[in-house]
Amino acid sequence: MAQPALDDKVMNILKGKIRLIRQGERAIYLVGPIRLPVSLYEETVEFQWYCWLNCDEVTENFERIVEKLSSINLAEYQQSSVLAYGDFAGADSALIRLHSICHTGDIFGSQRCDCGYQLKRAMRKIVDHGAGALFYLANHEGRGIGLFSKAMAYVLQENGYDTVDANLKLGFADDSRIYSDAIQVLGTLRSKPVTLITNNPKKLDALRSAGLAVEGRVELWGGESEFNRNYLQTKIERSGHLEEGCCDND
Repeated sequence: MAQPALDDKVMNILKGKIRLIRQGERAIYLVGPIRLPVSLYEETVEFQWYCWLNCDEVTENFERIVEKLSSINLAEYQQSSVLAYGDFAGADSALIRLHSICHTGDIFGSQRCDCGYQLKRAMRKIVDHGAGALFYLANHEGRGIGLFSKAMAYVLQENGYDTVDANLKLGFADDSRIYSDAIQVLGTLRSKPVTLITNNPKKLDALRSAGLAVEGRVELWGGESEFNRNYLQTKIERSGHLEEGCCDND
């Protein structure tokens, strides 16, 4: 049965909120901004939310793209988000965080890692700074190996392997995350320099290699517990994370 055509009123609303980012024979479709009030440390803060979708069709006929989505189970795919705060496009100074999804840490509050802590602290730093954006990268679970494989890596970690060796023993790279989509979206939303919230030099290198202007880096250590001490040390000793301020709770 054919899907009913979208009415003109609906498409007129959506067209003003959808942008096409060309990637050769593929495209990123960016929808937003959308007002998103967020509870952050017992304060309600209003962010501007964006979401993006990779697609193998490049067209400015957004009606065609929207109609296609109703026949695809997008719940089986992961789409990434941006939370922008303040005048992200125009502010002279802006903080950004490239945050990899962590189902266990971000949602359940797991203390096996510091991801949930970093997520909330990065949002707080962006709000306190006055302008910035958090890029929530949905295809980065387990440093790019996916949730099921991450669960298997956790089994290995419970049997003496560190986070690096657990990934390697399963046949994966230690870190297979790719930032190209996020960089494309960042370049669409802001042309001025940014300051990156990270302890990971690979993220800095990815931005600079893409030709983006990076003014500096803000570290994000904290959230240490008895459950993640070895995890944090492995980040420094084996993954090359920059250690100043490591493991001091703020």
